Amino acid sequence: MGNGESADLVLSASWIVPVEPAGRVLENHALAVRGGAIAALGPAHEIDARFSPRERVHLDGHALTPGFVNAHTHAAMTLFRGLADDLPLDTWLAEHVWPAEARFVDEGFVRAGTRLAAVEMLRGGTTCFNDMYFFPDVVGEVARDAGIRAVLGLIVLDVPTAWAADRDSYFSRGLEVREAFRGDGLVTTAFAPHAPYTVGDEAFERIHELSERLHLPVHVHLHETAREVEDAVRESGERPFARLARLGLVNPRLAAVHMTDLLPDEIGELADRGASVLHCPESNLKLASGVCPVPRLAAAGVNLALGTDGAASNNDLDMLGEMRTAALLGKLAAGDATACPAADVLRMATLGGARSLGLGERIGSLVPGKSADVAAIDLGGPDTQPVYHPVSQIVYAATRAHVREVWVAGRRVVRDGVVETLDADEAVREAREWRDRIR
Repeated sequence: MGNGESADLVLSASWIVPVEPAGRVLENHALAVRGGAIAALGPAHEIDARFSPRERVHLDGHALTPGFVNAHTHAAMTLFRGLADDLPLDTWLAEHVWPAEARFVDEGFVRAGTRLAAVEMLRGGTTCFNDMYFFPDVVGEVARDAGIRAVLGLIVLDVPTAWAADRDSYFSRGLEVREAFRGDGLVTTAFAPHAPYTVGDEAFERIHELSERLHLPVHVHLHETAREVEDAVRESGERPFARLARLGLVNPRLAAVHMTDLLPDEIGELADRGASVLHCPESNLKLASGVCPVPRLAAAGVNLALGTDGAASNNDLDMLGEMRTAALLGKLAAGDATACPAADVLRMATLGGARSLGLGERIGSLVPGKSADVAAIDLGGPDTQPVYHPVSQIVYAATRAHVREVWVAGRRVVRDGVVETLDADEAVREAREWRDRIR
């Protein structure tokens, strides 16, 4: 064993769920990690015989999965967690969230809020998050320091904010952020126009042109509620989805969030044009926004991802909780207990999210050549025993408290449930200071 191939880490567990191929669960297998990537995956005895690693980790009773991809969030809004609960979306936004943002959001707010979010997400097995918020440069700095993968939303709005004074400023500042993080191993960028009701055609046309030229995803709230669609039709005679299609934005780079109100031909067009839908079930339930037709989208072949939305409307960033809700809600909405099976929901939370962000070749499944972004979930306790089907146990019985170890690009960032790259106590202290200012 001492003369084998070099490796940084050999990681083995009772089960490995690679996500690719779909539905496979491997028992008594191991991963070899070298240079932050998966060098090999195979039976544990074969990997042990082949590699001489600097470190060996065996996790009995655990399942290894790809790290979760939180495909839609507003990380810094952890500092608004619980600020305005039990309200409809329009009231929540216009009377509470937007005024609070106008008064309090600055670089310090975003830094503290993103740190708190990163601690929460890493502890829950999330290794990548797709963010849409102000000061994305600060979000990127925090993510890089925390060792968590991030897709920074280059936000665009038609109104001035603390981040940008006008439309041109949104684009110039956003492109500066893109340039600052080009080539970064963990941080990438995407255009993030807020929504059709806050962004005009001229901005969308410019986003389309730049997205095509720079190969950047376009991350946008779309058809979040039936009312949004009705208002657009009343004002312009056109559904928001049709408007984006007319402007050329319905293509493989589109990452459309929420999509609770869809016609059959819109579902077909999403599938035909290769766009992704980012499903946020708990936020939609809490705000009574509607239900995304996940089973119909899946049947049509649309790539589906899963996100928590921000902690101001969820109120957590818990991807395991989101998976369970997605599975149960999908079954109820379809009137079919076979809809949204556990393996499909886990795929949404991993490979589906990666593909929606243009990262499907790098993360989202445990296959050789991809980054070693791994979550270890302890299924050995009384609340997850006995284990007949590990994937079902992960989706229907496990919680984020069962996530014990996490690696990002081969770097251990959570050890025995404790985040090693950030000071959780300091993040909590900062959050309490902001609470005292805000309230």
